[in-house]
Amino acid sequence: MPGWAIAICGFLIGCAAGYAVHRGKLCSFGAIEDALIGRDWRRMKTFALALAIALALTQAMTIAGLFDPAQSTYVPAQVAFVSVVLGSVVFGLGMAFVGTCAFGSLVRLGGGDLRSLISMLLFGIVAYATLRGVLSPLRVDVLEKINTPMPGGAPSDFASLLSRVFAFDIRLLLSVVCALALSIWALADARLRKSKRLLLAGCVLGLGVAAGWAITGPLADPFDEHIRVRSLTFVGPVARALFGVIGNHAEWLDFGAMSVPGVVFGAFLHARLNDEFRWEAYDDHHEMRRHLTGAALMGFGGVLAGGCTIGQGLTAGSVLAVSWPVAVLGMIAGARLGIAILVEGSFMDFLRQRFAARGAE
Repeated sequence: MPGWAIAICGFLIGCAAGYAVHRGKLCSFGAIEDALIGRDWRRMKTFALALAIALALTQAMTIAGLFDPAQSTYVPAQVAFVSVVLGSVVFGLGMAFVGTCAFGSLVRLGGGDLRSLISMLLFGIVAYATLRGVLSPLRVDVLEKINTPMPGGAPSDFASLLSRVFAFDIRLLLSVVCALALSIWALADARLRKSKRLLLAGCVLGLGVAAGWAITGPLADPFDEHIRVRSLTFVGPVARALFGVIGNHAEWLDFGAMSVPGVVFGAFLHARLNDEFRWEAYDDHHEMRRHLTGAALMGFGGVLAGGCTIGQGLTAGSVLAVSWPVAVLGMIAGARLGIAILVEGSFMDFLRQRFAARGAE
């Protein structure tokens, strides 16, 4: 497939994801908040189902020799864990301030939320500055200089590393165990099984991740040097899409960049067809300040972490990257800290409450 065809596929996959997620009211920050605060794990288990599908299909392509995870950016021979940890916590904190992640902001934008438009503009600017602009020296020359090389220069995925430990190829066994465990944990929930909208959203996201790998990998023109092997993620692609609008239009000939307007259009389509489209704006300057702060934190943190909740949570997870659990736990920790700060009013109030609680014990 040539680059333009892959870009169209990116738009269509993004459109399907945006439609299904808007229909299912699925949100990664909402899933974290439901699980940690409300003890409702249904949306979190929906992401587990999506990961199980993405992991099973991606690893099947890998075992069949159709796809090499080392072609992606998620399994380098040296992993900058400091950057991943710092970035994921900062991203999670920003996600709490905005009330959703980058992907969720695009979905909300499709439903008429003008706050998400402003947030995504700042998010894209900060992300691009961290990727290639004024903030890139901090990332490249400081944080990413602190890295951990993998044994023997192996790719940083669990299957490759554990295969070296056990002296046989453990990929098939590991993939089956992980996919089954995630599926059983998700589908054992009777309330989730009754929610067809959540199940559909999880399935579409999982299939979308696997389809992204297939389209940009084995189905792509091997002689086109401009095609990047990638799948769904919404940090770098948002930055490149923004740069494509104001600068180099060639950035749009990319799977990731075209998935961004695809998500917005898919969410818009569902909202219009179901009379759910509503224009929304900031209530006051306090809300605007909080959203813009969160957007900047997500743009900076997402690049350091190597992806968003979709990019690290699902796409990196599908290739069993060692950065995947680190980033996911960091984002959950950052989101929980953000919730606490919002409830207490400020970070200092949060610390005082924690110390006071410990003193009372």
